[in-house]
Amino acid sequence: MTYDDEVLRALQLEELAILKRIDELCAARDIVYFLDSGTALGAVRHGGFIPWDDDIDIGMLRDDYERFLQAAKEDLGDEYEIGIPGVTPGYAPLFAKVWKRGTKFYTQETIEASFDQGIFVDVFPYDPVFPDGKARKKQFSRCTFWQRVSYLYHAKSVQVPHGGLLGSFERAACAVAHRICRMLFEPERIARSFDESARAAEGGGVAGCYAAMSYPPDPPFAIETLLPPAICEFEGIALPIPHDSKTYLETWYGPTYREIPPVELRTNHAPLVLDFGSGAIDAHASV
Repeated sequence: MTYDDEVLRALQLEELAILKRIDELCAARDIVYFLDSGTALGAVRHGGFIPWDDDIDIGMLRDDYERFLQAAKEDLGDEYEIGIPGVTPGYAPLFAKVWKRGTKFYTQETIEASFDQGIFVDVFPYDPVFPDGKARKKQFSRCTFWQRVSYLYHAKSVQVPHGGLLGSFERAACAVAHRICRMLFEPERIARSFDESARAAEGGGVAGCYAAMSYPPDPPFAIETLLPPAICEFEGIALPIPHDSKTYLETWYGPTYREIPPVELRTNHAPLVLDFGSGAIDAHASV
C-alpha cells in the first residue's frame, strides 16, 4: 500500500504535532532525548521528514526513558496515550509508542493483535552494551530473539524478507511459530526477558557505548556520539539530534547517507486503515 501525497503530508503533520507535545513534556521534566534513525537522517539530509517517510523515531538513554514513561502517564492528558511493553494489551513492540487517541493506524499485525493503534511516534530506550564482542553478540541476539517472539506472539502475519515461493514458506512458518509462542509465553514474560537481556550490561558494559536493543547496530554508539544532543532544524522547529550526527548516520546508513536512494528503495509503513479522527480514508486518495 502506498500513499497519496496529500495523505502522506497530513500524516506527517499529525506525527509532528505528537512530537511537539513530547518535546514539551521532555523540556518540562528535564528528560534528554534525540531524533533517532530515519528521523535524524531526515533532519540532516532534508531539514525535516524524508519525503516518502511516514513515521517519527526518538531515542533516549534508559534512565530518561523510564522517567519518560512515568511522565507520559501523568502528563500527556486525554489527547494522547502511551504504549508500554508487557502492559498495554495487544502491544507487540518492545519499545514505547505515543499515539493520538481517536486516530487509527492499523496494520495487518495490529488488526490480528486486536490492538487499537493510533497515529504514533516511536520511543526507543538505549542501553549499555558489553565490551567483549562475543558477549555483545549474545546480548544483541537475545534482544532480537525476544522482539521477534513478541511480534510472533501477537500476530501470525508478520513481515517476511522474501516474496514468491520462499515468502509463502516463510509466512507459513510464521503462522506455526505464532501458535507455538501463544502456547509457551505471555506478554509480561516476553517484555521482562527482553528488558533483562537489554540491561544485562548495566554496570559492566563498554564505558559509554549504547544501543537501542530492539534493532541494535553493531558497532554500538559511543556516548560522545549521542550526547549531549546537537540541535538541528526539523520541519522549521529546532530539535535535538545525536551529538555527532555524521558518525551516528554513517553507522546506520553508511558513508553515502546524504545520497537520495533510487525510487525502488524508498519504503515506508503504509497501513491498511488510516483515520485522522474523522473516519477511515483510503491512503491513495486526497484528504
